[in-house]
Amino acid sequence: MKCNLVILSGAGISAESGIKTFRDADGLWENHSIEEVATPEAWKNNPTLLQRFYNERRLKVISSNPNLAHHYFKELQEHFHVQIITQNIDDLHERAGNSNVLHLHGNIRYAKSSGPNPESKYYLIEGHELKMTDFCDDGFPLRPHVVWFGEEVPLLSDAAEIIKQADIFIVIGTSLQVYPAARLIHNAPKKARKIVVDPAAKKLNISTDYIILNCTAEESVSHLKQILGH
Repeated sequence: MKCNLVILSGAGISAESGIKTFRDADGLWENHSIEEVATPEAWKNNPTLLQRFYNERRLKVISSNPNLAHHYFKELQEHFHVQIITQNIDDLHERAGNSNVLHLHGNIRYAKSSGPNPESKYYLIEGHELKMTDFCDDGFPLRPHVVWFGEEVPLLSDAAEIIKQADIFIVIGTSLQVYPAARLIHNAPKKARKIVVDPAAKKLNISTDYIILNCTAEESVSHLKQILGH
């Protein structure tokens, strides 16, 4: 029986595929303040700006490719029951062939209703462009399937339950500064083998029972092969 390998991934793994991290050092995302493009209020105030912004991000995702780390996790499915929990809104894990991926903050390749029941159905976006004239089945304009600041994270409890079952738990490419997702690491069982991968891993506020790999996601592959034996 395969043991459970759970991976919590963040923006760092996508950055090596050319996708900029959600928040740069200057606090901006693609030259916009978070308040302008990542809150429910922004959608109410200027939905056209948000549609254009996420259409541009979606085009970038489509033109990017999975990297060595994404492909390595796909290969691990031959040896472990792999479950990926990602904070990223791109679909690079899936395009690398990973079959069990939970998107905490949504998936930019999909849209959802801007009405009162946004999580009832997701709509695959053909191409990269979502228009203000695109509506859900209930008649509301479609918005990006992205969890914005100030919104609940619908799959948070599901992610916590998955982590509780981990035999091996890998945290990769995340600074653990985005809440409530950052609290998920506390659900890892004491008996689980735990690994954290990040260029600033030594600076993270993380318990001493983690193996620390102070490197990028791609650089970590050779180290993880030695640790995991595959």
